[in-house]
Amino acid sequence: MTRGLSLRDWHQQDVPLWRGWMQPGHAWKRLDGPYYPLPDAAALAASEARLVQRIAMSEWPRVRERMVIADADDQFIGEVSRYWQSEETHWLSVGLVLYDPTHWGQGLGQIALQGWCSYLFEAMPVLARLDLRTWSGNEGMMRLATKAGFVEEARFRRARVVDGQYYDGMAYGVLREEWMQRHPGGWATAQTDMVVAA
Repeated sequence: MTRGLSLRDWHQQDVPLWRGWMQPGHAWKRLDGPYYPLPDAAALAASEARLVQRIAMSEWPRVRERMVIADADDQFIGEVSRYWQSEETHWLSVGLVLYDPTHWGQGLGQIALQGWCSYLFEAMPVLARLDLRTWSGNEGMMRLATKAGFVEEARFRRARVVDGQYYDGMAYGVLREEWMQRHPGGWATAQTDMVVAA
């Protein structure tokens, strides 16, 4: 890998770092779905066992469901993910988390998100759209969505409760043709941008 960020498959050395970030008390969890609890010890151990097995067997789906965000030293700093909102209508949601706050506010999330979305649109020609869900208390993710080319499509008022206070649920979306117009070079250009911009 040259200088900059990369998206890659998981390595065994990522697992202890991931496990550490899954422990309570980290700042990322105050922003990334804090209305959902962290997995308990048994669920965490089961997730870790599945991850270790996949790494050992190189059991990755053709179109990746999760990838590591790695820094210039190839160190695990976060991850991107995808899940179906509606497979029948080719509607996919994406997620992103940078675990260490020292990586926040530097544009790294935008670089990784653009690379991930370009990869998904290119690898899955049937996709009509992508969306990204967050909440009104996560202003950084809201800004990231719009900077990356997503449009606010829904605001579910008073849909999330954090520390006893109501917040709105936010939904952002981008259509294939909008993404391709904004990123005509596709995945190859996004990969170059990730290296150069980081």
